[in-house]
Amino acid sequence: MTIFHKSLLGAGLVLALAAQPALAKDKPAPEVTPAPTVASSAGPIVPGLGIADLEAVLLNTNAVRVGDQQRPVTYKATIDQYQARGQALQAQLQAMSQKLQKDAQAPGASQTALQQQAAAIQKLQETGKAELNTIIKPVAYSQEYVKEQVEEKLDQAVKAVMARKNVTLLLSPQSVILTTAAAYDLNQDIVNELNTAIPNATLTPPAGWEPRQIREARAQQAAQQAGASAPAPRPATKPAGPQPDSR
Repeated sequence: MTIFHKSLLGAGLVLALAAQPALAKDKPAPEVTPAPTVASSAGPIVPGLGIADLEAVLLNTNAVRVGDQQRPVTYKATIDQYQARGQALQAQLQAMSQKLQKDAQAPGASQTALQQQAAAIQKLQETGKAELNTIIKPVAYSQEYVKEQVEEKLDQAVKAVMARKNVTLLLSPQSVILTTAAAYDLNQDIVNELNTAIPNATLTPPAGWEPRQIREARAQQAAQQAGASAPAPRPATKPAGPQPDSR
């Protein structure tokens, strides 16, 4: 069995953070709870069937939880810088927008001047977002680095739990319409297995490290470039001389 590890953060978190004037605190991880139930199970349990929300499992491991608690302290200077710069940019953009609105209401307003002001606002938004991305990148990479360390143990943990519970078919909650049996839920079992396999994780990634999503994108781009630069195969040529007469 191979588990698809979807990146929960990657470069997307950097952009999400940059869109805010201040860095929001980490959201609490979703609780690891049994599948929705409407009544106590009175019917037979289907042998070999299990349900697990691997995203919730990942976020509820001790390694990820501790990392989320330590990160605001370890990266306090970076977060403070991000918040201060984000607030300054927001104030600057607000002043520019107010001036644009005021100038637009003035009699005989120059459309050319108004367009220039609007273009300046858009440019500041773009450069500001890029600047905030650069500032907050260490925090985003730290979060992704911790999760990748746990993800490396996830496949093994799931297989161990499935073997111990005699589960041969594992489904995600999204693929289940309704179940009245909590016995199918394997979330906490997998969390416990991961807590044993990796009780804690390294918070700060090594120099030059990049999230899996970026690494895979670079590898794909390199493969495409290599394929484009490879010489095309030469067409087969017929041997010289007279050809045999086929009848």
